[in-house]
Amino acid sequence: MAAKSDPAGLQPRLQAISKLQAVLKGDAFTPLGAGDLADARDRAFANRLVTTALRRQGHLNHILKAVLERGMPPRSGSFEAILRIGLTELLFVPDQADHSALFLAVEAAKRDRRAAHLAKLLNGVLRRVQREPGLYENLTPAQLFPDWAVTRWTKTYGEEAVNGFAEALLAGAPLDLTLRDEDPALITELNGQAVTADTIRIGTRDKPVAELPGFADGRWWVQDASSAVPARLMALDAGARVLDMCAAPGGKTAQLIKAGYQVTALDRDATRLERVAENLSRLGYGGELAVSDATAYVAAEKFDGVLVDAPCAATGTFRRHPEVMWQRSTRDIASRTGLQQQLLTNAVHCLKEGGVLIYATCSLEREEGEDQAQWLLNSMSDMENFPIRAEGESGFDGAVDGNGWLRLHPGMVAPGAMGGTTDGFFVARFRRRRVQG
Repeated sequence: MAAKSDPAGLQPRLQAISKLQAVLKGDAFTPLGAGDLADARDRAFANRLVTTALRRQGHLNHILKAVLERGMPPRSGSFEAILRIGLTELLFVPDQADHSALFLAVEAAKRDRRAAHLAKLLNGVLRRVQREPGLYENLTPAQLFPDWAVTRWTKTYGEEAVNGFAEALLAGAPLDLTLRDEDPALITELNGQAVTADTIRIGTRDKPVAELPGFADGRWWVQDASSAVPARLMALDAGARVLDMCAAPGGKTAQLIKAGYQVTALDRDATRLERVAENLSRLGYGGELAVSDATAYVAAEKFDGVLVDAPCAATGTFRRHPEVMWQRSTRDIASRTGLQQQLLTNAVHCLKEGGVLIYATCSLEREEGEDQAQWLLNSMSDMENFPIRAEGESGFDGAVDGNGWLRLHPGMVAPGAMGGTTDGFFVARFRRRRVQG
């Protein structure tokens, strides 16, 4: 709650600073809600400051390195977050007055006893950047990303694609929905356009997701266009039994149910599985829910299909979670590959002969995508590649490689009239061989 002495506009900035400080310490970003700021305009502005600061984190890092000769002051409370929010407002939120950004940043510092003694330094840095455009005018797209990511992504995808990644990062992620039923009238009401299959993309919206037409009636669920692909590739007859490993938050489970499969949704986290249950209930779908470690789950009866959307570095999601790039490292990526192989191994154990296995990750890293698919083929003689057709099956023609594996990245333009990009995603499909004789 604002104190009587607080100048106008300070509270949304204080909330933005608090949120950014938590993310800088390693938290995932979640937007501020009504409980944080009651006024919808203040809340939108505070979220805009935080998301812009996170998208511009790489650029801000370069600016701060140039202006703080001794580096970030130690034990300085929220000073870094205040400075980043102030620079963001000054440089990257052009519809705000410079004097407001300067004044309110200093006022925010005064509210933190650990940062108050640095108010003069804060003011000096902001004013220096204001009068020296050379500190920010020549920043490059690649500088938006950590050096380790630029090196890896340039090698894998090329410099032009990485420039596209930068554009996608700054543009942010649109809202994609998967429709429960074919519903042209609802698409029009939502101001949406078809992307591919039953995915639609929303243009501008002025309401929270839960207030959009059709949400309360369970006529759609939120799911990025790329994330909607794997479940569509199961290629089984209606009535087949399918295991959705690592099921939360439930979008792929809903797709599998919609396709007519008998679905078991598995997750080790009971709280996350409750969210799956809530989503399925809203949609009017039913399925079996099982709380278990997916690496050790024992199927009472083997399944016709298994979908493994594996935990990963999630670097492909930077359009909506820009902080993820700065909270990952090459060592962190390598640490997950063992878990992914355990999941794949148990997925095969849960699969019938002739059954279909789909492996997917929202990672841009080959170690979590192509290398794991090849590992499966090399390690398990009873598994064979079941290639995704290059045209007409995934909805992303041209994104399927010679192995029949699908690789999407945020530099690609999504199909459909609205365009825009997608999250990074890898999908491979396999079949368990039938024993001869």
